Amino acid sequence: MKYSPDSTRYDSMIYKRCGKSGLKFPAVSLGLWHNFGEVDTLENGRKMIRRAFDLGITHFDLANNYGPPAGSAEENFGRILKSDFQGYRDELLISTKAGWGMWPGPYGDFGSRKYLMASLDQSLKRLGLDYVDIFYHHRPDPETPLEETMGALDQIVRSGKALYVGISSYDAPSTKRAAEILKELGTPCLIHQPQYNMFNRTIEEKHLDVFNETGMGCIPFSPLAQGLLTDRYQHGIPEDSRASKSPFLRPEQVEHSLRQVQALQKIAGKRGQKLSQLAVAWILRLPEITSVLIGASRVSQIEDAVGALRNLNFSAPELAEIDQILAEKA
Repeated sequence: MKYSPDSTRYDSMIYKRCGKSGLKFPAVSLGLWHNFGEVDTLENGRKMIRRAFDLGITHFDLANNYGPPAGSAEENFGRILKSDFQGYRDELLISTKAGWGMWPGPYGDFGSRKYLMASLDQSLKRLGLDYVDIFYHHRPDPETPLEETMGALDQIVRSGKALYVGISSYDAPSTKRAAEILKELGTPCLIHQPQYNMFNRTIEEKHLDVFNETGMGCIPFSPLAQGLLTDRYQHGIPEDSRASKSPFLRPEQVEHSLRQVQALQKIAGKRGQKLSQLAVAWILRLPEITSVLIGASRVSQIEDAVGALRNLNFSAPELAEIDQILAEKA
């Protein structure tokens, strides 16, 4: 059946300006790290992307190595763009990245100009696009000079293959230096994509100051701590859960955090929210946050995340109680 977007899709979504740029993001964005690859069901991915757009989610985030196998998430998203979103490209904010290992040999990893530019060309072919809105360097490269990596990002914008550029998982000093280099080149660093959630608050130490100083936005990934901040593990570890089969979330992490998760669940209940919604709203409490990048395996998870926007206000006692819970040792 031909897809026709919901005519009310922009009525209730919150759109936030990205740093000091002119670009606005939806408060909730959809990442395609998991569940959109060749091993997954294309029709389920299509349903999620359609529903996300109907809810006002305009930003879809990819990377060259998303799948599995690597590249297949871009290929599937490209198929869905072609079949469902003809005529809607200018309403979409599409990003991709390069920085992790993608192909054999010395030119398929990290941050050289050769790798970044070749990877983006490959990504554009898989996506079926002439340009992406945002191209990220996916992780720091300890060996390539930052000037070379940022110079490649600048050249990519000037080539018209990306409208904006960003960085991901950089520490605070490197983030500041990257922004300085790009500013000197005349291509601002639009945004940083770090990991940030209730159990990983590292960016609060120094990154937020850098974001304010440089004027870049911030879009955290892993807002639910790989599923810890949901009701998924309240009564043990299900056999089909991420903690039972993924290296990114181990059973001991679940056990270690259970008491804190249960305490946070009580706060969420008092607010009329699910724990996952509390986690999303808590991230958006910071003015430096542009958008929260969620992952999803089914439509209901996207609906839940957007539902968090109905209650973004926190009282001072609520925030103090959350801080106290998060500071506790298991």
